[in-house]
Amino acid sequence: MVRKFFNYILSSDKVFVRELAKILGFVPTNLHIYKRAFTHKSQASQNPKSKYYPTNNERLEFLGDAILDSVTAEYLFRKYPAQDEGFLTQMRSKMVNRKSLNNIATQMGLDIFLRQLGSSRISQTMLGNTFEAFVGAIYLDVGYKRTKKFIINRMLRQYMDIHLLETVNTNYKSQLLEYSQKHNKTITYDVIDHYRTKNNRERFKIAVLINGDPVATAEDFSKKSAEQKASEIALIEIGIIDSSSD
Repeated sequence: MVRKFFNYILSSDKVFVRELAKILGFVPTNLHIYKRAFTHKSQASQNPKSKYYPTNNERLEFLGDAILDSVTAEYLFRKYPAQDEGFLTQMRSKMVNRKSLNNIATQMGLDIFLRQLGSSRISQTMLGNTFEAFVGAIYLDVGYKRTKKFIINRMLRQYMDIHLLETVNTNYKSQLLEYSQKHNKTITYDVIDHYRTKNNRERFKIAVLINGDPVATAEDFSKKSAEQKASEIALIEIGIIDSSSD
């Protein structure tokens, strides 16, 4: 019975490693780090030890987010030697925003690993956060140089059309302001809720009002990001952008 149990564990890890290697382009060594990257807090909270030792992917998400910003910034700096800081900042935002990371994680099939580690309800936001944690795990496994190579070759070049992104305007707040100026309307933003999550992260809920009338609401971990999300929803509501557009 014991032998069968360990054989099951070993065969399970073999499948995990094989599928992971297809995405990484190399065989991972520190499996526990990758398993943590695919462990959402909703699953980790079921472990009583998680109160004292974080077993979810939030710390890896923090690390991966910083590495993505760094690698993407350098990539753009070298790719566009004649462009100014404003252009580079906007391009980086388009490449590593939540919607882009959600899409990349979906195309990579990271939901498979989340399900293997026990997640049953998988949202798009969860996928994007998992991708950041995944990048953090790669860094801890093989270091910055190989992580940078993974991001450039297996993320930016494989799943992104950089030249198409150049033409996409994702500054929804700016678009809404242009609309208001063109149609002589007043746009205001109200913070309708501001609280801290169980993990002590700030959370903002923002409402967009046109001529004093509420049109859309959205929330996120920063006021600026929540305003952008609410502006996007408002633009969809008034028919300026298509809800199916990326």
